[in-house]
Amino acid sequence: MAILKSSLKFNLNLIMKNANPQAIYLKDYRVPDYLIHHVQLTFTLDEQETGVVSELTLQRNPASQSKLISLTLMGEQLELISITLDGQLLNSSDYELTDEILLIKQVPAVEKFSLIIENNLNPKINTALEGLYVSNEMLCTQCEAEGFRKITYYLDRPDVMAKFTTILIADKMRYPVLLSNGNKIDSGELDNHRHWVKWEDPFAKPCYLFALVAGQLDVVEDHFTTMTGREIALEIFVEADDKAKCAHAMQSLKEAMAWDEKNYGREYDLDLYMIVAVGHFNMGAMENKGLNIFNTKFVLASPDTATDSDYEHIAAVIAHEYFHNWSGNRVTCRDWFQLSLKEGFTVFRDQSFTADQTSQGVKRIEDVNLLRMRQFVEDAGPLAHPIRPEAYIEINNFYTLTVYEKGAEVVRMLQTLVGQQGFRAGSDLYFKRHDGQAVTCDDFVQAMEAANQMDLSQFKRWYSQVGTPVIQVAQHYDEIAQTLTLTLTQKSQSTAALQIPIKVGLLNSEGSPAKIKLENNHQGNNEVILELTKNKQSFVFKELAHKPILSLLRGFSAPVKLEHSQSLEELAFLLSYDSDPFNRWEAGQKLASTLIFSLIEAIQQDKKLSLNPILIDAFKHLLTQSWDDLSYLSLLLTLPTEIYLSEQMKVIDVDAIHQAREFVQVQLATYLQAQFLSLYQLHHDEKADLNPVAIGKRRIKNSCLSYLANIETAIYHELVTTQFENATNMTDQITALGLIVNSQHPDKTASLHAFYDQWQHEKLVIDKWFTLQASTCLKDTFTKVQALMKHPAFNLNNPNRMRSLIGAFSQANPVCYHAKNGEGYQFLADNVIALNTINPQVASRMVTALTQWKRFDKSRQQLMRIQLERIVKTAGISKDVYELVNKSL
Repeated sequence: MAILKSSLKFNLNLIMKNANPQAIYLKDYRVPDYLIHHVQLTFTLDEQETGVVSELTLQRNPASQSKLISLTLMGEQLELISITLDGQLLNSSDYELTDEILLIKQVPAVEKFSLIIENNLNPKINTALEGLYVSNEMLCTQCEAEGFRKITYYLDRPDVMAKFTTILIADKMRYPVLLSNGNKIDSGELDNHRHWVKWEDPFAKPCYLFALVAGQLDVVEDHFTTMTGREIALEIFVEADDKAKCAHAMQSLKEAMAWDEKNYGREYDLDLYMIVAVGHFNMGAMENKGLNIFNTKFVLASPDTATDSDYEHIAAVIAHEYFHNWSGNRVTCRDWFQLSLKEGFTVFRDQSFTADQTSQGVKRIEDVNLLRMRQFVEDAGPLAHPIRPEAYIEINNFYTLTVYEKGAEVVRMLQTLVGQQGFRAGSDLYFKRHDGQAVTCDDFVQAMEAANQMDLSQFKRWYSQVGTPVIQVAQHYDEIAQTLTLTLTQKSQSTAALQIPIKVGLLNSEGSPAKIKLENNHQGNNEVILELTKNKQSFVFKELAHKPILSLLRGFSAPVKLEHSQSLEELAFLLSYDSDPFNRWEAGQKLASTLIFSLIEAIQQDKKLSLNPILIDAFKHLLTQSWDDLSYLSLLLTLPTEIYLSEQMKVIDVDAIHQAREFVQVQLATYLQAQFLSLYQLHHDEKADLNPVAIGKRRIKNSCLSYLANIETAIYHELVTTQFENATNMTDQITALGLIVNSQHPDKTASLHAFYDQWQHEKLVIDKWFTLQASTCLKDTFTKVQALMKHPAFNLNNPNRMRSLIGAFSQANPVCYHAKNGEGYQFLADNVIALNTINPQVASRMVTALTQWKRFDKSRQQLMRIQLERIVKTAGISKDVYELVNKSL
């Protein structure tokens, strides 16, 4: 944010005075002029007027070349009360105060000096949910990236690391629970029904990791014994009604702690680990040292209110924030341009954890699916940026899939290149070298180099690379020489070649793996990693009596696009026989995509539609096989999404994509209904068990039901209704309701009412109810979305609820959102403008559904551009929204 009033009565409409905010550049990084050794914060908590006393011990930074005698601190939306410098109370002539900074004109020319600042703030009016704010009568904080400056004046940058002591004072009836970072070291009673608690964090940290929570909360307690025998107290704080929904989160935490010890040798360092679930939260969760603050969505679960997918996501997010204790907290990023240092590495770690807990193949496919549906789109549009950006206006806009998910893929490539043992050695060295430091992406790669005695200078180009590289594939089989020559050509926005690991397998004509013998390389393996280090490079496979079938980019070994000409027969063969789980699934996706694109062409030319039987035969072959991993089978039977299909089109035709994909679904359901029904009946089980076998049974039976529902006959309407009414778990119930609502089912309205009546007191379930209606592809969807905006359960101030309706409609319902009349675009722009004054960070995330406007036909381009121009001209536009819209235009 930019201009803010130094008063409790600031107006959020005045957030932006500067219509053209300036960018911050990585090349301009300078070390801080001052360091902070210790901070003592004393809070007198109140929802409308919280008082803060900040006592700082500072020194000049010996690494700084600056000769300044002044000190500049960041502070926004604060009321300054007093400043005391080395025991001397300053008057107004000793400092300058703006809406963004506090400049103390002269500080003592001594090694260390003290600074005490007293200020007030108003959490109640903080709808942006950054800094200290109110959530359901609870006080809580969110300081990453730059929220701490909305609590008190400070050197709010990640390379200033200090030890924190925090004293919280509050009314005991209203705020009986008072939490902050570190270990609780003291507490006591005060007059007027007040009490206080003192917390101390022995580890230096940047201020973005500071946290406090105050409120009426219940606690679920457990413990964990570390690998060295230390007992760690574990506590999850929730509102009283939610206490019974914490068991899965607690178990996931203990499993994550054990996994990190086993796989990375990382032991937890405090005596206490706390999690607090809050209902108003912009992101998923926050790794504040010792006091994680979570969106309730990623803590609370019971089989009747949470789906199998919810359970998996909870475990992953719990693990992600715990893993940050080392990859983010003990070793943090020097500046926000290095955000992927902590986020990319930690996403890779949580992906690996989930894969170990569930299914390696299924997890890899799901991760790549997300990357290609969302991050590849980001890479191809006006908001494309490297995983280490060169510049930003608002850092909140760079908490992106590029930084997180592509960042994780870059870390995964490192592991592929150095091997698992080499990667462990490199991460051990990284933690050893940089414990307690704020470092860069280069430091991480250098640790990998040193531990493995490798030169990774070419690999570092991935950190500044923009866009998704393309690998063009050519192959030539020499029957006489019995060799296969594979030629790979890499194309990217840069002329400098990247170092790209390409995992390759070969299949014989009967489907078995062919032994790989490369010239001057591996001998007799079933799989090989080719290092593509030139713009064009050839690899020769020898001793091949027959031309093999190529299985390229196994496990999705690099975040690239392959341009590889393959026949339908080759793809069907790989779908049947490839031993690599990802590539087997990928073959099915390519096969289905190819056929869907041929149907799209037929639709655009107004021709009669027919489905090539090769896909029906391939699916029939899958359905008649025996499977140990039913979740994997479900993925093999899932068609490419409309969003993924859109990403592959030069000019996106949402209507033709939707029509073609629906046609394929109906054809498959019609020709294979006996097999789908048989598989559904075989695996239909009303038990709510949460083991992988039970989850797989639910997943495959619901995939089958989804196909059968496309037939739209009374018998299948009744089958869906029976599952909806008799479901004993949310996975089965919400799947059935979705099929009812997204069809011509006669009980649609009654089922929606019944579901709402059953779950109206469960906020996270009602989020699903909103999402389900916003993402249906029927003609009246937009009218229903408009009506739901006026529903008493809808609240624009709550990010979860807003995402469940506006976000679902604009980002998960392309055919309705991109209506030809532009009503979806105007609806989104109206709400982005409304959100801009409430929660700029969330508003900027919503506006991304307009930023790909150049990918559409001329008519839709014009309609989207009109709305983008309307947004950017809005008075008081926030930095968050301005940056994205301005780049898009």
